[in-house]
Amino acid sequence: MSGITKIILGTGKEQSPKRFHPWIFSGAIKRIDGVVNPGDIVEVYSSKDEFLGIGHYQGGSIAVRIFSFEKITPDAEFWRSKIEKAYLYRKAIGLAENNNTNVYRLVFAEGDGLPGLVVDYYNGTAVLQAHSIGMYKERDYIVEALKAVYGSSLKAIYNKSSESLGNGEFAKGVKNGYLYGADAEKQVLENGNKIKVDWEEGQKTGFFIDQRENRKLVAQYAPGKKMLDCFCYAGGFSVYALRAGATEVHSVDSSKTAMKLTDQNIELNFGQGAKQSSHCVDAFDFLKDNQNQYDLMVVDPPAFAKHRDARHQAVMGYKRLNALAISGIRLGGFLFTFSCSQVVDKPLFYGAIMAAAIEAGRNVRIVQYLSQPADHPISIYHSEGEYLKGMLLFVE
Repeated sequence: MSGITKIILGTGKEQSPKRFHPWIFSGAIKRIDGVVNPGDIVEVYSSKDEFLGIGHYQGGSIAVRIFSFEKITPDAEFWRSKIEKAYLYRKAIGLAENNNTNVYRLVFAEGDGLPGLVVDYYNGTAVLQAHSIGMYKERDYIVEALKAVYGSSLKAIYNKSSESLGNGEFAKGVKNGYLYGADAEKQVLENGNKIKVDWEEGQKTGFFIDQRENRKLVAQYAPGKKMLDCFCYAGGFSVYALRAGATEVHSVDSSKTAMKLTDQNIELNFGQGAKQSSHCVDAFDFLKDNQNQYDLMVVDPPAFAKHRDARHQAVMGYKRLNALAISGIRLGGFLFTFSCSQVVDKPLFYGAIMAAAIEAGRNVRIVQYLSQPADHPISIYHSEGEYLKGMLLFVE
């Protein structure tokens, strides 16, 4: 690719990209040969002029996100091939072309060799969310690649990048909207359950696809139990539990929009007669006021920390929340507890849960460790991709 800017690393800084880790940190850069702006494609070289990779320059702490360790031309065919590989992987794990589930993550950033890009598929609509300026600038290629891979089954492509690009000057000019097609059916199937999704006004890309397998697991424990679904958002866990035979479900979220979605999804699946009630209140307050009522709890809060400087405060939040849940669940109850904060790693999260159990003063057994599903793959070279952590606990 003629005229491309070269990033030269300092002596000894080539080991990380040689191990196929896709991030180049600013401190590893010795010099930049040429002019470079955020979002530009750059080539990365060692101090001995060895080619290491090609990626997007962003600036900041993570200066370059590598999308190929081979010297390629990032043209339309390159992006089509990358999207096709992501699709074929979803087909191989039984998600693409599944009549029982038509919602899944098609592209999971570094897990699919496309750092800075997330694409979720919702029953004919692909929702694109760029987390880097570089990937946003590739959106025309990505749109054409999606159309080529899906063919006539693709009805629309929606851009949901304005929130994920941060608060920089570039992001101010980014508007969400349809890049292809128009407003499409916002109802999907997940393991046979009907879910209404709002990718335009809802959180993330519209639904928390990463909890699909954990929702299925909750259903195994739900029959005959009274359940509390904390931070329920669209009520996915609530729907699964009711379908499986829970005697009663209480769904809690502080967002009025979330509670509206939950009510719509309950009615969509069960009509007006479901043994479920929605509570638009703070989850911490609800747990304090409703002790010893539930046999089954799901505690799935939003990320308590998005940056390392907020990590300690986040750990304290997880401890306080789970101490309330552990102390308040009935004898012999099952608690599903989660963290989606990437900067809070597994040892920190598990330590917070242990501290919560100590504070609650109850005997707690770990039944199972939980994580993200297979359509959120973790590159063996990029352990940071494992962001969703969970535990299934038995509380005596």
